[in-house]
Amino acid sequence: IENALKSAGLKKGNISYILGTGYGRGAVARADAEVTEITCHARGAARLFPDVHTVIDIGGQDSKVIGIGDNGRVTNFVMNDKCAAGTGRFLEVMALALSVDIEEMGDLFFASKKKADVSSMCTVFAESEVISLFAQGHKKADIAAGIAHAIARRIIGMVGQVGLREKVVMSGGVAKNAGVVRAIEERIETRLFVPLEPQIVGALGAAIIASERMSTTIG
Repeated sequence: IENALKSAGLKKGNISYILGTGYGRGAVARADAEVTEITCHARGAARLFPDVHTVIDIGGQDSKVIGIGDNGRVTNFVMNDKCAAGTGRFLEVMALALSVDIEEMGDLFFASKKKADVSSMCTVFAESEVISLFAQGHKKADIAAGIAHAIARRIIGMVGQVGLREKVVMSGGVAKNAGVVRAIEERIETRLFVPLEPQIVGALGAAIIASERMSTTIG
């Protein structure tokens, strides 16, 4: 918080309302309220794209698909937070297995001529599979494409549970990987709208909710 205030040129006295969200929401000191990240992601996405109806969020430790009604509110959702499969952590481990920076994974996807088949979504097994594919002579670009499509396959299953309605927004740090974005687009046959800073969509939603609650309290 100190760093955020400093970068914004503000002081603690300028804070009127604190809202906690995400896994650590219960640990936010002096929080006035707590709201689930599902609600915050929906509100943030709806502010950036008013006609959004589906949010695909892939963060560092979980992935989720959120259905949003015409009023901008959550209608249903499904979340995978039991393992690292298909998350940013999964992508990070795969990048290490290929000995490339995680930022390179998206570019490698587009350099692929024939994607390799990465069938496992368990991080441990997939890592072994990637190492084996590389040892067999598969190019890094083709393996990277296979990894992106493996993530897309998992997301498609979650989308099927929620139901796909356009417009579809993708948030979370993995949305910065253009290869994963394209792989998902190919499978759902729909364009994904990606915010300029996809990893802070939930924070934006939290700020919007905090502002509304503060106004209600003052009013």
